[in-house]
Amino acid sequence: MSLKVKPAESCQFDLVALGESMIRLSPPGHGRIEFAPALEVWVGGGEYNVAYALARLGLRTGWVGGLNTSPMGRLIANHARAVGMDVSHAVTKKYDGVGKVDRIGLNFTEVGHSKRASVTLYDRGHTATAGMEPGDVNWKKLFGDQGVRWLHTGGIFAALSEGTRKVAAEAVKAAHEAGTIVSYDLNFRSKLWSSKEAIETTKPLVPYIDCLIGNEEDFQKVLGYDVEGVDVEKGGKLDTTAFKAMVNRVVKDYPNVKVVGTTLRGVKTALVNDWSAIMWHDGKFYDGPQYPDLEIEDRVGGGDGFASGFTYGFLTGKSPQECVNLGVAHGALLMTTRGDSSQITLDELEHVAGGGSARIKR
Repeated sequence: MSLKVKPAESCQFDLVALGESMIRLSPPGHGRIEFAPALEVWVGGGEYNVAYALARLGLRTGWVGGLNTSPMGRLIANHARAVGMDVSHAVTKKYDGVGKVDRIGLNFTEVGHSKRASVTLYDRGHTATAGMEPGDVNWKKLFGDQGVRWLHTGGIFAALSEGTRKVAAEAVKAAHEAGTIVSYDLNFRSKLWSSKEAIETTKPLVPYIDCLIGNEEDFQKVLGYDVEGVDVEKGGKLDTTAFKAMVNRVVKDYPNVKVVGTTLRGVKTALVNDWSAIMWHDGKFYDGPQYPDLEIEDRVGGGDGFASGFTYGFLTGKSPQECVNLGVAHGALLMTTRGDSSQITLDELEHVAGGGSARIKR
């Protein structure tokens, strides 16, 4: 069964993302945090990044998450509004001045080099988003009165607290009832929760989800599906045949799932990766373009870039093959710049997705 996306004229929003946005602090270049004389400031978050990217591509997007009234909260709101994202449904709490509760989360990210991997360290306890509870968001107004074509959320948001798990369930059920497409990025983070917690939380949500996004580790740790012959702890090249067999088991168990997408990344060095993706849609697999030895500037956010690209394709009526091509191209382009959120234009995306080269334009 193919996706049935609401017509654009029937909704105020093309996509709304539910998740946490954080402030990222990184040493310049490939420096180490403990020796950094200065830190670059970026804004991003797994679900937020998708809404931000699609706004840059010309779609009408919104973001729902937690903010506070501090300058850090305003930094995130300003970053979103700069590309036209709606933040009117964000849950904004009064800042207490010391961050005992309702903080803005921080992450410290080192961009690796050669054999030294990139590393992200979180300082996200007691954040405004983690403090969200059922009833904080008027889903009836958002999905019913205003109208949303696509809701994107995921496992990072659900992992933050007991409250966000309930909010995630509340949101996907409300979206499903309103006929809004729901995508969910499994996005397992061992620093946030255990596999047991992830499985117990996520399995009850899947009947309300139309599109699942994740790699082999995500499907194993969040939904309990093993990819035969793949040890997610050791990594290595993914056998797409085994992955496809696993996807077939998922969609048999959950016939409501209409799209499954995954990125394929082979890490040669911190800044040279093989990059591609595959997507299942309506009973058929679609292979994305292969980018061997892709030179990257910053790998963080590449998966969000893929999700953004193929979601843009579905929202604009592209074919399934075009959707996966857009996802692979957008993820590759996003990793050419620093920071988590997209700096890519629609012209650049269409050029690369269409097979265009990096020949200088002048």
